[in-house]
Amino acid sequence: MKSFRLLFTLMVMASGLPLLAQPAKPNLIVFYTDDHGWSDLGILGIQKDLKTPHLDALARSGVVARSGYSTAPQCVPSRAGLLAGRFQARFGVESNQSPLDGFNEQTTFAKRLQDAGYATAQFGKWHLGPAHEITRHGFTHVFSQNSQRPFAANITPDGQDRPMSDLPPAAYHIDACSQAAAAVIDRHKDQPFFLYIAYRAPHTPLDAPQRYKDRFPGEMPERRRAALGMIAAMDDGVGLITGTLKKHGLTEKTLIFFIGDNGAPLKIHKVDSPLDGDAGGWDGSLNTPLNGEKGMLSEGGMRVPFVIAWPGTIPGGQVYEHPVSALDVAATAVASIGNRSSEDSITNRIYGDLDGVNLLPYLTGENKAPPHNALYWRWMAQSAIREGNWKLLRGGDREYLYDLANDREEKHNLAAKHPEIATRLRAKLKTWADGLNPPGMALGPMAATWNDYFDHYLEGKTITPQAEKPAPAASATDGWEARNGKLTAKDGLFILTPENSAKPTFITKAKLKLAGPVTAQITLKTTATGQAALAWRLDGDKDFLPANRLPFPLQSTPDWQTHRLQIPTTGRVIHVRVHLPAGGAEFQEIELKAGTR
Repeated sequence: MKSFRLLFTLMVMASGLPLLAQPAKPNLIVFYTDDHGWSDLGILGIQKDLKTPHLDALARSGVVARSGYSTAPQCVPSRAGLLAGRFQARFGVESNQSPLDGFNEQTTFAKRLQDAGYATAQFGKWHLGPAHEITRHGFTHVFSQNSQRPFAANITPDGQDRPMSDLPPAAYHIDACSQAAAAVIDRHKDQPFFLYIAYRAPHTPLDAPQRYKDRFPGEMPERRRAALGMIAAMDDGVGLITGTLKKHGLTEKTLIFFIGDNGAPLKIHKVDSPLDGDAGGWDGSLNTPLNGEKGMLSEGGMRVPFVIAWPGTIPGGQVYEHPVSALDVAATAVASIGNRSSEDSITNRIYGDLDGVNLLPYLTGENKAPPHNALYWRWMAQSAIREGNWKLLRGGDREYLYDLANDREEKHNLAAKHPEIATRLRAKLKTWADGLNPPGMALGPMAATWNDYFDHYLEGKTITPQAEKPAPAASATDGWEARNGKLTAKDGLFILTPENSAKPTFITKAKLKLAGPVTAQITLKTTATGQAALAWRLDGDKDFLPANRLPFPLQSTPDWQTHRLQIPTTGRVIHVRVHLPAGGAEFQEIELKAGTR
């Protein structure tokens, strides 16, 4: 067959007849939002206080995927999965605390498009390693502003090249990313391009300018008003970018995805705490009526805003009910740049190593079947499978079976009523999870935080708000002390404030009698990125030995990050230290347990 095609091509060329033109490669834009609740999508008509005319127009021009899912209920793993097009636990990126070595070995679909002649650009939140290294992952242009602080960029806000270095903010970060993206479209309008626009919104800190919050007058929680303002800024950005496409006649040449990275963090009680006093609290977004929130594999943590548009190719006005995944973005993008009928096309050469599905035949109506036989997830101690309308959800030793066709709120556990379905789905989930790195349906027991969340959302138990729990006195730091800094207790948290920037800061606790092995669970927030370490001294040791030290990575993020470390000893631990990179920290939990294997 190949010889015949080659002979035919040579005959056509010799005859002077023109060769049939190959279809033009479409442009690709992926909007990726941050902690954006499923129901905060105006076209769904659920939350009446939203004002998102541009996003609603985009949705009307294409498809609203009502069962669109992220790959994880947390930032880092969901972004790794999206860009690699492979489930992130296949290459060891399980959570925000995972090392990124596995991701660094992946070929992102940005790199695949770059190799196919695309101009590629990243805007906003990266969260997958140092921002000045983004270019190694397939992005030619970088504009990584996600706050009002200096950020890594190798282009100016008007899309012109500059050396990669820190750039001071010249505009609100959401507006700046939208403006820079529009400038890159202007610059590359005559060649195919891929823009990855990862707004840090409505993730905390809730920093919407007053002009955006003023669009939402009236009685409401201030955190909700601020979230609506950030969503409005994103909506303006969608309008600017789609308007720029229209200006250049590129609307029907551009495939657009708009997807959230995970559900909104509600912190169970949606406390309307001061915007400048709780950067890690409720972000003001909503998942209602879905159950659960960020950090859970329930629908509220995993089902996200999900819109696909390609006017002229994908019929508009669709509401698509079959489950789809953020993993499908890479597969669809790669499929769209090749001649899918050719056996030696780009699609067939590199498509097989991706976990997602090319959605185009399903969204155009060519294929009426569901794109996936089943979707699978694992995140730390949780795992889940959705097959059709059945969903099996596991958290630690707990197991739940839901019929999402009749119970999308996940209120009725049917595991006891349909044990045969639960058994079948559990077997499929186990087979899939055994192929992950490391294998298994769970990586350990559930942390106390997520047990509380499961108790509240899935068991209906009352969880006391943090503010109502007895707070320790200002000096009650449970025996922990700071070195080269000050450790204080406030509202149930330990606050570490450095006092001498020239010396490393750490916290320490002595007079312990913990029989090994000892498990340490540390939940904290920090303004520093770098290497931390847990060090220990055994009974009989006169000092801390270099061998008695467990390093772990810290990232500067407003999210709480949990590190679970095991001290590999059978001796008695009498003294521990937690060493941190330069900068302060807040500790929500520092728990040491003896004899945990």
